[in-house]
Amino acid sequence: MEQTSLIFGILNITSDSFSDGGQFLAPPEALAHGRQLLAEGAHVLDIGPASSHPDSAPVTAEAEISRLGAVVPNLQAEGAVISIDSFQTETQAWALAAGVDYLNDIQGFADESFYPELAEASAKLIVMHSIQGRGPATRAAPPAGAMIDHVSRFFEARFAALEAAGVARDRLILDPGMGFFLGNGPEPSLEILNGISVLKTRFDVPVFVSVSRKSFLRKLSGVVVERAGAASVAAELYAVLQGADMIRTHEPAPFKQALAIWQALKG
Repeated sequence: MEQTSLIFGILNITSDSFSDGGQFLAPPEALAHGRQLLAEGAHVLDIGPASSHPDSAPVTAEAEISRLGAVVPNLQAEGAVISIDSFQTETQAWALAAGVDYLNDIQGFADESFYPELAEASAKLIVMHSIQGRGPATRAAPPAGAMIDHVSRFFEARFAALEAAGVARDRLILDPGMGFFLGNGPEPSLEILNGISVLKTRFDVPVFVSVSRKSFLRKLSGVVVERAGAASVAAELYAVLQGADMIRTHEPAPFKQALAIWQALKG
């Protein structure tokens, strides 16, 4: 049976993304790149108005909304399915009012005061785990013990809190976090990639994986960001093999091609 995966194309409208710098900060470049991602096979555009890597600069919610407002309505008018990648509730409120399809929160929706608004909305929620809990990634060491158990405890508590506030279970998507969000070495990310099927069994919700160009892949393969495409595709394909339902990637085309060949070989 063919295994399908939703592809989320990464559109960074930021000045200091680890992967593409500020290439797409200006609205014309952002719109052009969004269209390119869709043409290459992305089903959803995951638009980030602020970076979250350890050396990123903070961005106000006002600035995030200004960046998003310059591109989101145009892309929606062209039929794009939109995900907004922000942990700031003011930005999330703007996104919900704009009618986006997904909210992607690296803090896993930590602000319980915003839960009534989330419960009333229809957007699906990509709930991410991170060892930091709040804010962007750091270079912290992973906590003691099995990472799969640490991640599971987080989702048991967070999903319960969201559902108790009225968020329907079928709107929840599980993102275990990757790279610096799990620790300062490759081992926690490798453990979680190998444990995706366990998380799917435990929580019975779609699993979302974002490994594209991550530092742990670059460390393992000995390449710089610009040459991390093959390493990214290998990890993305493995994630699908383990049961991932959604892949967030900078380069939809190579992943889509690799997935098609793998499916043909299986078939």
